[in-house]
Amino acid sequence: MTELPFDGAEIAHADIPSLRVRPATVAIVGRPNVGKSALFNRLIGQRLAIVEDTPGVTRDRLYALADWRGRTFTCVDTGGIEFDVDPNDAIAFGTREQAENAARDADVIVFVVDAMEGLNPVDIDVAAILRRTHHPVLLVANKTESPNALASVHGEFSRLGFGEPFPVSAIHGEGTGDLLDAIVERLPPESDAEEPHSELALALIGQPNVGKSSLLNAILGEERTIVSDIPGTTRDSIDTLLPYGNRTLRLIDTAGVAKRANKHGAIEYYSSLRSLRAISRCDIVILLVDAMKGPQNADRRLAGIAIEEKKGLVIVGNKYDLVRELGEFSQNELTEGIHEQLPFASFAPVTFLSALTKRRLGSLMPVVNQVAENLDRRIPTSKLNQVVQDAVIAHPPPISQDRMLKIYYCAQVSTHPPLFIFSCNEPKLIQASYKRFIENVIRSNFDFQGVPLTLDFRERPRDEARR
Repeated sequence: MTELPFDGAEIAHADIPSLRVRPATVAIVGRPNVGKSALFNRLIGQRLAIVEDTPGVTRDRLYALADWRGRTFTCVDTGGIEFDVDPNDAIAFGTREQAENAARDADVIVFVVDAMEGLNPVDIDVAAILRRTHHPVLLVANKTESPNALASVHGEFSRLGFGEPFPVSAIHGEGTGDLLDAIVERLPPESDAEEPHSELALALIGQPNVGKSSLLNAILGEERTIVSDIPGTTRDSIDTLLPYGNRTLRLIDTAGVAKRANKHGAIEYYSSLRSLRAISRCDIVILLVDAMKGPQNADRRLAGIAIEEKKGLVIVGNKYDLVRELGEFSQNELTEGIHEQLPFASFAPVTFLSALTKRRLGSLMPVVNQVAENLDRRIPTSKLNQVVQDAVIAHPPPISQDRMLKIYYCAQVSTHPPLFIFSCNEPKLIQASYKRFIENVIRSNFDFQGVPLTLDFRERPRDEARR
């Protein structure tokens, strides 16, 4: 397995290849509430971005792969570009900066305007920004469901200087095929460089304002997501690809999952759902907790979900710089405290860092790399049986219902996550405490740190028992 490019106290960004994703990039930009996220979902063929009538729902850049006529490209959803905003509104300025950066880095820009509303002065200002990028721009008039809106498309938007717009209805999918044809025609030639062979998906999860976006930006070495002290700044689950060697890291920044997210409105509710879905589609969950406070109820719930989903788990105590200022506890003491709060996740490694100051940032990825190796670890059947047999002889199963559990043999039948099958006389005789004992025996003999294990006890087939 390829070593990841992280060593020492800080990430050596000079040793990391370009962060540009190998597939060409298409950025969807425009002013707020013109239907960019709906078009993004339509182009990638899934409901990944949150779609709401409320302006400003999308804030960060949201990445996903799209495929059309054999050509794969990265599609980027952006927040709406606004100009008349409060100078003290850091989120609004951050949203605009993210959109402008996406346009600057893209190979093709899809400029979305509202056909129902007509030409807006903000559209003219956005067009001026896009012209400075010198990238191909496709003008898209969205919301052309009605004949009146469709009729007004031609001519009105010619002032923007990007030719005739493509009339589409992102909600109904009308016109998106022609748009995709035009996008593919304008993409640069595919690179002959070797594509990454494997992908490792890491989901950054935790409560609101615990530092997930700061950690993502620190790993990437650039401001890819908006960072604010205001809880709930991140709303979508944001995928960022980091190529390295023969592997691609997919870093998934998620919205904070707070208690009773459905009590705070539809946007927060769907943000929480996407955060939970991010767990299901990742390989390793990186659970950020506030090192000053320790794990809270929401953290315990998230750790439990990660284990139920059979994902690798790494616990990160963020804001370690503040803990060091107090100087009251060592890292070992803090680790023991976290494991005491999360006893069901005591197998998960714990590391401490400061996403803000980047202190001990280099401690994270070696741990993640080890958990990734452990996910794919396979134990030879003979060695596994010897270890389990010795443990059962030294500590026989307790008698239950006047009968004793007999384990005949065991085998690891799969990896990622590891699954162990135990052939026994009566599976109902296995007690939870003894099952934990067997799991601890496996863990003490083989390195499965950070990886949930599944132990499945099955009755030996009768024909096999008669042999």
